[in-house]
Amino acid sequence: MRLHPAAVAAGVRLAAHETLASTNTEALAAARRGARGPVWVTARQQTAGRGRRGNEWTSLPGNLYATLLLDEPAPPDHAPELSFVAALATYDAILDCAPALRRKLALKWPNDILCGDAKLTGILIEGESIEGRLVVVVGIGVNCRHHPPPVNHPTTDLAAAGADVSAEGLFTALSGMMLRRLAQWRRGGGFDLIRADWLERATGIGGELRVRLPSGEFSGRGEGMDERGRLLVRLADGSLRTVTAGDVFPLGNEPAGQAPATGRAD
Repeated sequence: MRLHPAAVAAGVRLAAHETLASTNTEALAAARRGARGPVWVTARQQTAGRGRRGNEWTSLPGNLYATLLLDEPAPPDHAPELSFVAALATYDAILDCAPALRRKLALKWPNDILCGDAKLTGILIEGESIEGRLVVVVGIGVNCRHHPPPVNHPTTDLAAAGADVSAEGLFTALSGMMLRRLAQWRRGGGFDLIRADWLERATGIGGELRVRLPSGEFSGRGEGMDERGRLLVRLADGSLRTVTAGDVFPLGNEPAGQAPATGRAD
């Protein structure tokens, strides 16, 4: 793995590994040992990769597994916005390496990247207070050569989509694009720009959605995203519901069962 020259110039560091249990787990452990960000932790494969709510993230060699460790990236109430920053940076990196996929790629709230209607990436944001400072790790997985069988959503990989992109090449692009998106975000001060760019690339907004929450499910029309990144859903009775976290599916493409997700999305 190699960092983009712009990332090197900005003082970003890289800790590349052959095998890890999880790049997020290692990044947090490094922070507890005293490591300071920004530093990328990468692995050729993971033996215990995980996604949202502890779901397994299938981690075959050939795909990208990378986590960015950041120290106090923003005030705590703005830290969740990193989910959208990371999604845009990953989207940018994929297009940089595979521009022919431009018409096929779209963002699904909050941070999935779809190719057609199939899940291509997953992102997991985790935070922890360590010695009085907020540490955030931004875990990114991209299916470059392989993809898991569909469970909650159709899945694909870049090779299956016709793009010959290596994990190494994609990571170099990602480390540069992440730097640009973090600068645009400005520790939360520029989230309005991030939000606008995300909405330009979004799917599901304006269409019928099913939202699955731990407390149950409901459906409605996707109305957009508020200034804090929450999904806005118009219900059949005309009321507007705000979603902070949940699984979102286009109506007619929602999963039939309750099987655990294979993606790393948050």
